[in-house]
This record gives sequence, C-alpha cells and structure tokens, in this order.
Amino acid sequence: MKARLWPWLLHPRLTLAARIALGLVFIAAALPKIGDPPGFAKAIWAYQLVPGPTLNPMALVLPWLELLCGLGLALGIWVRAAATWAAMLLLAFGLALAINLARHHPVDCGCFGATAHRTDAERLTDMRWSLLRDAGLLLLAAQIFLAAAPRKN
Repeated sequence: MKARLWPWLLHPRLTLAARIALGLVFIAAALPKIGDPPGFAKAIWAYQLVPGPTLNPMALVLPWLELLCGLGLALGIWVRAAATWAAMLLLAFGLALAINLARHHPVDCGCFGATAHRTDAERLTDMRWSLLRDAGLLLLAAQIFLAAAPRKN
C-alpha cells in the first residue's frame, strides 16, 4: 500500500498544485497586513500572547515573511526553505489560535487583514475553522517539503 501511495503523494503535478495553492494563500494573507501594519499589530495584541514591545516589529516583519514564502512557493524559488518557513508560521498561528480557544478568549484571526465586528460565539467558531484551515495548509507544506527533498538513488 505504502509503495503505491508514496509516488502518488510526491507526484510533481500534485506538488505544483500544492505549491501554487499555498503560495497564493500566503500572498493573499500578506498583502492586507503589509498595507495596514497598525491593524495587524492590533490583531496580534488581541491574542495576548506576546509582550507589548514586540508587537510593532512583529507586525512589520511577519507579513513580509509571509509574502516571501508565498512568492517562493508560487514561483518555485527556494521551495524547500519556503515550505519550511510556511510550516513554521502555520504552526505558530495555529498554536496562538489553540491557546486562545483553550482560554475561551475569542479573537479575530487577523489572517487576511481586518474583519467586520462579530459576536464572541462567531469568533470562536471562526477560530475553530481557522485551525482546520491551518492544518490543511500545513499538510500542503509537508507535501511540498517531502517532494522537494533530495532523492537517494
């Protein structure tokens, strides 16, 4: 079973589709944040996980890192490094969401920029869906990472 499934999971067309999909998601997530650093800093602050002095540097650096990952994946440049960074960002974002869900502390994800005002229940539901989305994106990053690994012959 593993012998038949593995080549399909690492097929170049699947990898290309995963690279483009994950790259476009990261580009789409980065652009609104790059255009509104104060809004993104406010979104990070809402999570109540990082000290105040780190908010502004994070709001300035993270979106550009997301954009570089997205461009690298979409254009096929430094694919393994871009997939690794994307996976690390997804793990960090997922962990931040999970911690706030465990605390029953509703926050707007801030994943794609500012959102409209929602109730606490709507935010908690959105956080659960965001965790599922991040898990799916993490699977894409893992597929890309494995497919881009050097082969032993």
